[in-house]
Amino acid sequence: MKITLIYDNTASRDDLQTDWGFSALVEVENAPTILFDTGANGEILLSNMEKLGIDPSSIDEVFISHAHFDHTGGLSEFLNKSNPTKIYIPPSFRGLKGSGVTRITEPARLHEGVYSTGELDGIEQSLCVKTDKGIVIIAGCSHPPMRTILDTAGQFGTIYAIIGGLHGFSDFALFRDLELICPTHCTQHIAELKQSYPEKYVAGGAGTVIEI
Repeated sequence: MKITLIYDNTASRDDLQTDWGFSALVEVENAPTILFDTGANGEILLSNMEKLGIDPSSIDEVFISHAHFDHTGGLSEFLNKSNPTKIYIPPSFRGLKGSGVTRITEPARLHEGVYSTGELDGIEQSLCVKTDKGIVIIAGCSHPPMRTILDTAGQFGTIYAIIGGLHGFSDFALFRDLELICPTHCTQHIAELKQSYPEKYVAGGAGTVIEI
């Protein structure tokens, strides 16, 4: 699988714009291309996509982790440039309707090897992808307790990696069995995570590409 960070508070390339929010392109062999979240600003989202060589019309599906504006603000402008067949949302994201809108309440298989945790704690879902190395979790902000996210994702297989926003998560021992940790966006303890797991840490930022 390949994950390209499109929208983040930092950037790994000087030509990409930074902003408070998150979005990533998730490409999995033999599965639809999924845009995970849409950042806060559609102009920044589309600009970064263009510079990264990502054609919005080539994206098959959209996965929204939660309803906060820094993860959904770019959705309207993105939809003006694309026509995804499905948009997966948690039930707490209200006001979005259409034949392709799918609300994910419980843990669910979206495609072969691609899953949602379902909405946890009434606020957020995470995307889980099965790889040869284990399950990769893509998280928006990790509003639910990390143990809940890990336990729910663990039903799909052994967890290999977590990528995304981790907010104030500080129980670093929970990550001891993971092999890759890429904290982004709202993560408050990035320096501590890097210090705790230097061999597992991967820096985030718009433009970062992770292949697993």
